[in-house]
Amino acid sequence: MVSIDFLITSLIVVASPGTGALVTLAAGLSHGARASLVAALGCTLGILPHMFVAITGLAALLHTSGIAFGAIKYAGVAYLLYMAWITLKERGALKIESTDSVRSNREVIWQAILANLLNPKLSIFFLAFLPQFVGRDERQPTVLMLQLSFVFMAMTLVVFAIYGVFAASVRNQVLSRPSVLHWMRRGFAVAFVGLGLKLAFAQQ
Repeated sequence: MVSIDFLITSLIVVASPGTGALVTLAAGLSHGARASLVAALGCTLGILPHMFVAITGLAALLHTSGIAFGAIKYAGVAYLLYMAWITLKERGALKIESTDSVRSNREVIWQAILANLLNPKLSIFFLAFLPQFVGRDERQPTVLMLQLSFVFMAMTLVVFAIYGVFAASVRNQVLSRPSVLHWMRRGFAVAFVGLGLKLAFAQQ
C-alpha cells in the first residue's frame, strides 16, 4: 500500500522546478497543449531506465564508480547546453510554428526523454528514495518498489501535464508580444545553462 508520506514526498520532488518541467513548459509555449502533453509523456518515459537500474541494483554502480557517473553526467551537461544553444537559435524548445506537425511532436518527445534519461541523479534518487518506503519484512520488495515507481511516474505525468497546459493557455499572449517571446527564449536558454552547471557540479 502506498503511504501518505511517499505521496507527499513524491509530489514535492515532482513539482520542484527541473529540466523536465522546463522542457514541458517550453513545449506548451512553443507548440500548444498537445505538444505539452507529449513532452510530459516523454519526461515520464525518461524515468523508466532510472527505475530499472535502481530496482535491479545497477544504480549502485553509478554511486560507486566515478567514471560511470561522470560519463553520464557530462553527457547530460552537454545535452542541456545544446538545448540552450538551439533555443537561442530558435530551432529548439521555443521554435514557434503556426501548426503542430508530426515531426515537431516527435522532436518534443525525444527532447523530453533525453532530458530525464541523461540525468544520473535520478537513478541515485530512486536508489536512495524507494528503499525508505519498503519495510525489511516486506515479502515482495521488488513488486512494491515497482508499484511505488509507477505511482511516482503517474504523478510526474499529471504534474508536468498541468504545467504544460498552463503554459499553452498563455501561448497566444506570448506570441502577440515579440519582445516577451525574445526575452523568454533568453530566459529558457539561461535556465538550461543553469541546470547544466548544476548537474556539472553534482557529486555522487
